[in-house]
Amino acid sequence: MNVGVVLPTMTARGELPGDVPAAARRAEDLGFESVWVVDQLVAGSGVPVLDSLMSLAAAAAVTERVRLGLGVLVVPLRPVVWVAKQVASLQHLSGDRVLLGIGAGGDRHEQSWLATDVPRRERGRRTDEALRLLPDLIAGKSTRLRQTEIQLSPPATVPPIIIGGVSDAALRRAATYGDGWYLLGTPEQIPAQIARVRELAEAQGRPRPEITTNVMVAIAGDPSLPDRATMLRTLTDPDGLFGLPAEFAENAVVAGEPAVIAEHLSRLAAGGVDRVVVSFVGGDWRRQAELLAQAV
Repeated sequence: MNVGVVLPTMTARGELPGDVPAAARRAEDLGFESVWVVDQLVAGSGVPVLDSLMSLAAAAAVTERVRLGLGVLVVPLRPVVWVAKQVASLQHLSGDRVLLGIGAGGDRHEQSWLATDVPRRERGRRTDEALRLLPDLIAGKSTRLRQTEIQLSPPATVPPIIIGGVSDAALRRAATYGDGWYLLGTPEQIPAQIARVRELAEAQGRPRPEITTNVMVAIAGDPSLPDRATMLRTLTDPDGLFGLPAEFAENAVVAGEPAVIAEHLSRLAAGGVDRVVVSFVGGDWRRQAELLAQAV
């Protein structure tokens, strides 16, 4: 099972994001398969968040091997042709290391929809349209866009397309368009989710999408790690980084020594997960990454 880490592109209000290039270099040195970035225009009610594609371009410039994951790009907020142009450019700059996570976006980041004048009720339709058009646009094929025919250049290798979300619509998109499915769930829940997407994909003559999931961790051995109460407040702040419901946040974080994290990762691998993307919910990013490498 591959393991990736979320880069420090997002932080609490009043603070600055971390050193993204340095974090990417460290992740590669520690042997992680991939580095990932969150994507949002206005996160929560305005917590600091760097642009996802620019952050991955910075990571690409200082690394050679590690893959570059969008987890996940909210495509309805953008014109699809610009998404294709930026992704194709990042493929050229990075040597084909992009993992293109795509999602329809959620309801929590209301200001993003208002700022871009995109009605949330149209996000599903816009996402489906993007998934239909992106492969040809990235590959430099002639593509019909409403009132014109367009062919982007230079063409690029179409990266693996990984569909994010656990809704019925996301499941359908993963089975129909996805090389991968980025889902959330516990080791007990995931096997049933994998069975569902496999059945839908096989009905369309497609292979089962590769399974990626996210795990939030707080690894002991880091003196700067906050106490549990502080972490829970961070997770449940409705205007903050995560905005999790209180009843979900209580069990959302895997906490403990590296051996505890290793056991959790092993359970996910046994359940059929192909890749885990790990988010650090507190402490020093560099130290947490080192402790995660021990667990892996």
